[in-house]
Amino acid sequence: MIKSRLDPGDAEFLRRREAMLAKLAELDAEHAKAVAGGGQKYVERHRARGKLLARERVELLVDPDSPFLELSPLAAWGSDFPVGASVVTGIGVIEGVECLISANDPTVRGGASNPWTLRKSLRAADIAYRNRLPYVNLVESGGADLPTQKEIFIPGGRIFRDLTRLSAAGIPTIALVFGNSTAGGAYVPGMSDYVVMVRERAKVFLGGPPLVKMATGEESDDESLGGAEMHARVSGLADHLAHDEYDALRLGRRIVRSLNWRKQGVEPHPVEEPRYPAEELLGIVPEDLKVPFDPREVIARVVDGSAFEEFKPLYGASLVTGWARIHGYPVGVLANAQGVLFSAESQKATQFIQLANQSRTPLLFLQNTTGYMVGKDYEQGGIIKHGAMMINAVSNSTVPHLTVVMGASYGAGNYGMCGRAYEPRFLFSWPSAKSAVMGPAQLAGVLSIVGRAAAQARGQVYDEEGDAAMRAMVEAQIEAESLPFFLSGRLYDDGVIDPRDTRTVLGMCLSAINSAPVPPASGFGVFRP
Repeated sequence: MIKSRLDPGDAEFLRRREAMLAKLAELDAEHAKAVAGGGQKYVERHRARGKLLARERVELLVDPDSPFLELSPLAAWGSDFPVGASVVTGIGVIEGVECLISANDPTVRGGASNPWTLRKSLRAADIAYRNRLPYVNLVESGGADLPTQKEIFIPGGRIFRDLTRLSAAGIPTIALVFGNSTAGGAYVPGMSDYVVMVRERAKVFLGGPPLVKMATGEESDDESLGGAEMHARVSGLADHLAHDEYDALRLGRRIVRSLNWRKQGVEPHPVEEPRYPAEELLGIVPEDLKVPFDPREVIARVVDGSAFEEFKPLYGASLVTGWARIHGYPVGVLANAQGVLFSAESQKATQFIQLANQSRTPLLFLQNTTGYMVGKDYEQGGIIKHGAMMINAVSNSTVPHLTVVMGASYGAGNYGMCGRAYEPRFLFSWPSAKSAVMGPAQLAGVLSIVGRAAAQARGQVYDEEGDAAMRAMVEAQIEAESLPFFLSGRLYDDGVIDPRDTRTVLGMCLSAINSAPVPPASGFGVFRP
């Protein structure tokens, strides 16, 4: 049992809590932009047509009072496109079955897909495939955002490839069509296992009347070309003809119920709540990420019963490793304690990851790392090969990985602690997270040293004033590009979450992971470093 040393009345705790609450207020404001969709004008126009909003469709589709884990809500943040990327994706429970749900937001440019919509949709399909989640598409889209077609058309083919691969893997794909599904978008229902279309609303065709007129000279109308009635009675594309949107959602729920879906992973143990309140997670991470904090305080407020069986507690103390349960699911935890990864920490992590693979236990990485240690003594001591050993273990581990970036995530530490490039099943960030090749001051300082050396080699006087301006500019740029909103906007995580929700989010992810069977073992035993 972890014994917490946190003092909720301490002045430093209260300062950290206030700083985190301020960041959460900013996060709420950004999430509100995604919820607003295309803005009040287009929301009112959509409602005037008697249609439900994307999130309303999702809410009516999932089981009453069940949670919905929205994914990538800040996609496209900081770009020229609206926050949220005109699509809602997430994991919800339908008739007791965890499903991946994707819903076009027609209030944003008619639900047209921009480059960030594509990336977000591909990530959703990948989550469905790797975790064996039935994939439900709530379709109303005008197809590709044509001005950005050069970034969508060629990679966009993966959307249809992924649908067919899901089906081939025995993972059901369901399309509920509420409005337009044109051009390439017509292949979403075309390649889905089950298709529901709303009468007098759904319109599915490769080319609308204007395109048909230009291409063939044929005069046609929406209904005869691609209406729901036509597809239900003539083409056979529609399996079910819904009277209205509510009926379509009812039919969608009925389809999921008829799947007789069964989870193939492990059954969770009885759940025990942590002994310390999640509210206290707000006051743990310092504003200055160079100041270390004890990740055991986080673990104590996330794992079942605050029980943690620590592995090698006296060796490689800058990395905390051990066994726990979250919502009844066993996990192996790796959490950075002092930020820096030394050789001992790297070897300890390698052995622990191999042990988790031997017992088929999922791994949870809690990141707060400035990277692997540098310096003559450490290089001579083998930090490169030991860091490579840890990264090798992460890369070739076959158990599911989950990652939460609590604080710093710099340099190769991001890799060794299972950053996005190492394909964790899910990756979330706290508002306090920062990630870059190195800290802003360090990066600017390196450029300054290199520039100074180059000037000296040329026999020139170094421009100190220009150097100061360069350092200020670089520090500001790197600081902005290392913040969680920026990174989440580029889908380098699956969302920025409130620290207090960490246990719930991880529990939902672990449950989703266990929809799939436990992956087979890698075939290697444990190599003691």
